[in-house]
Amino acid sequence: MNSCVKLLLAFGFFSYLPMSHGDTSLTASEIIQAAMDNWRGVTSYSEVSMIIKRRDWQRSLSMRAWTEGDKKSLVRVTLPKKDAGNATLTDDINMWTFSPKINRVIKVPSSMMSQSWMGSDFSNKDIGRSTDILDHYDHKLVNTEIIEGRQVYTIEAIPHEDAPVVWGKEVMKIREDFVMLNHQFWDQDEVLVKEMKTMEIAQMGGRTVSKILRMYSIDSPDEYTELHNHHIEFNVGVPGYLFTLSNLRNPRR
Repeated sequence: MNSCVKLLLAFGFFSYLPMSHGDTSLTASEIIQAAMDNWRGVTSYSEVSMIIKRRDWQRSLSMRAWTEGDKKSLVRVTLPKKDAGNATLTDDINMWTFSPKINRVIKVPSSMMSQSWMGSDFSNKDIGRSTDILDHYDHKLVNTEIIEGRQVYTIEAIPHEDAPVVWGKEVMKIREDFVMLNHQFWDQDEVLVKEMKTMEIAQMGGRTVSKILRMYSIDSPDEYTELHNHHIEFNVGVPGYLFTLSNLRNPRR
């Protein structure tokens, strides 16, 4: 959630920590880490659809996604037919894309990480589920409240002075069971630019997770991208070849 919780989770897409719900002894950083861990697991596999809604058109894609830890992910488009086979691989700070139409693997430069992923409201960095929010920010618990009978933490994340990030700050609302309810992205002038919200929560893969995530620009809230998680498995077996450039181009699964 990264993102979405880096949605992004996946995405659809963060080893479960033995922490009790509503544990007030946790630091702000530990709460964020727990939210990411709850979403990904040690490894994960998910089946996701992405709906991009604009004023005069709408587009839908189906995808499969795999993750390992908080550094590796692979997202592969399965539908529609014209987009099937397009894939994105991340390994730590590196990202590559593959397009079957040109049969070419392209490394995404760092300057393009903030750009849109496949025309959606999610950026390349969102899809990669970067750990920037943990590595390059200081975290502060600014509020604790009860929402629908559950404790919710509001955490403000301020980037280090020399951090290689674009945002002036990020603000997250995380529920006591470590579901990311809301993630805001503010620019350097402290203007809210975009926001990711959990629209639906469900039990999936033995955990409570965000089933539907919506990312949108504050300037145009009626135009957005939603990720719908249809199936999630955690702590699945991952073959050694999965997160490789060879498998990105010539998938074996």
